[in-house]
Amino acid sequence: MSGSNKMTFSKKPKRRKYDESYLSFGFTYFGNRDAPHAQCVLCKKILSNSSLAPSKLRRHLETKHAAYKDKDISFFKQHLDSPENNKPPTPKIVNTDNESATEASYNVSYHIALSGEAHTIGELLIKPCAKDVVMRMFDEQYSKKIDAVQLSNSTVARRIKDLAADIEEELVCRLKICDGFSLQLDESADVSGLAVLLVFIRYRFNKSIEEDLLLCESLQSNATGEEIFNCINSFMQKHEIEWEKCVDVCSDASRATDGKIAEAITLMKYVAPESTSSHCLLYRHALAVKVMPTSLKNVLNQAVQIINYIKARPHQSRLLKILCEEMGAQHTALLLNTEERWLTRGKVLVRLFELRRELLVFTDSAFPLSDCLTNSSWLLRLAYLADIFTKLNEVNLSMQGKNVTVFTVFDKMSSLLRKLEFWASSVEEENFDCFPTLSDFLTEINSTVDKDICSAVVQHLRGLRSTLLKYFPVTNDSNTWVRNPFTVTVKPASLVARDYESLIDLTSDSQVKQNFSELSLNDFWSNLIQEYPSIARRAVRVLLPFATMHLCETGFSYYAATKTKYRKRLDAAPHMRIRLSNITPNIKRICDKKTQKHCSH
Repeated sequence: MSGSNKMTFSKKPKRRKYDESYLSFGFTYFGNRDAPHAQCVLCKKILSNSSLAPSKLRRHLETKHAAYKDKDISFFKQHLDSPENNKPPTPKIVNTDNESATEASYNVSYHIALSGEAHTIGELLIKPCAKDVVMRMFDEQYSKKIDAVQLSNSTVARRIKDLAADIEEELVCRLKICDGFSLQLDESADVSGLAVLLVFIRYRFNKSIEEDLLLCESLQSNATGEEIFNCINSFMQKHEIEWEKCVDVCSDASRATDGKIAEAITLMKYVAPESTSSHCLLYRHALAVKVMPTSLKNVLNQAVQIINYIKARPHQSRLLKILCEEMGAQHTALLLNTEERWLTRGKVLVRLFELRRELLVFTDSAFPLSDCLTNSSWLLRLAYLADIFTKLNEVNLSMQGKNVTVFTVFDKMSSLLRKLEFWASSVEEENFDCFPTLSDFLTEINSTVDKDICSAVVQHLRGLRSTLLKYFPVTNDSNTWVRNPFTVTVKPASLVARDYESLIDLTSDSQVKQNFSELSLNDFWSNLIQEYPSIARRAVRVLLPFATMHLCETGFSYYAATKTKYRKRLDAAPHMRIRLSNITPNIKRICDKKTQKHCSH
């Protein structure tokens, strides 16, 4: 037969069969018995059918498991028959690309809501940036997967609503099982003219006292006290939260007298008879510090006029900035004073005093108050005001934040009252070391303080002390045992015999005493609920009321930053739920609730 007519046949691959003797090398078979794969009983590694040769199996045993190369076949048979080898493999649940993209979309939407940015930033900025990063760090194939993450304006809005609903659901579950709660509420107008109601809640959960946003609602009609109450009551009834658990309602004293808030609180106390009402202690502090002698009040007013003369004229502000830069000043602008923002006064006066030289060069003789900047007596009074308001601001700030209780505020006030008496005594002795700005200025001009200035300062300090005593009177509180149970030697009037016996047991426990020195007051009593339920619950009830309106003030600041004049139609309630809550949404749970997990959800 010629070469052209020769027929060629492809050689079939040799199919090896498993032999029971291969178990002596530590291998069993896997798959089809006629053409099986080799599987090591020690490391579970699967080899191809071509590896079913004694030499290859022995090489695997000697290189990978040298410690077992001298074992007989019974050892490997025992290992093969062990329960772990007979257990079926646990199926691994792997998210599909659509499910992963949906979860990623929720995560990005959560961060957008936390930052208060516009929804469009997801598609216009975050998504392109993510694609660029992935393309540079990996390759284009992975970058294309970013396209599956839906971040359109409407999608982000829906995601944020889902996240807020999940947080609300978790909060409601916590409130249903808690022993009691207190409320803090305030109302204000937003940029679109709507009346906005913010209500915060304070409750015990998981051995700690938590603070969260209960609701943020826009009042569509007249913001009357009855409508404010109906708004809160509807939320309570909808979620089956018991009013009987309400311990206290805190409001702003300045708003409580205008009728609306007072009427709402009255209606709340009608459905929660055991609830009390309280006023913001920060507002009391702000009222007290406004009182001062006429001579110091005039200096404060003139300082504000100097600031307004420059800040009200943009051209003047630009020229002052240029001058400060040329003179190498530490600052290049003055701060604007506002009566509504209590913490600005100290910073405003300090900045004015620090820029006094630059202002002296900047202002001309035509400005009627330019002579004040060359008057040492006026500058001495200004330096004192800058120092005292800075100290008062520090006290104010220390009464804000989490874990602040009524005891915290009154402790801070007690400390301030003692300091005021000390400062007044020091000034009477012509010692100004406690006022650094004033002391440095005296050293700079090599001068002493006039008698009339000393008299005005002492009068201000003593008057401030008496005013604070009026707003924060020293009383014999029957709940002092909550502040420090280890100092109680006589049964408090507020406790029954059984609770006092429990208090004795508690204070005799050395471990509890150690915890008292390590934990905050809120966490200390919350941790004792299981061991000393009766007395601990009474203590927590005393600690639940809000001491200040700090959360509402912060909430309205966030609200104003989120709903701007460019976003007047925005429903800001879901954003506030996310930004002002300490609860993290369960994104996995949200995605599992979806019947169809498509990226276009």
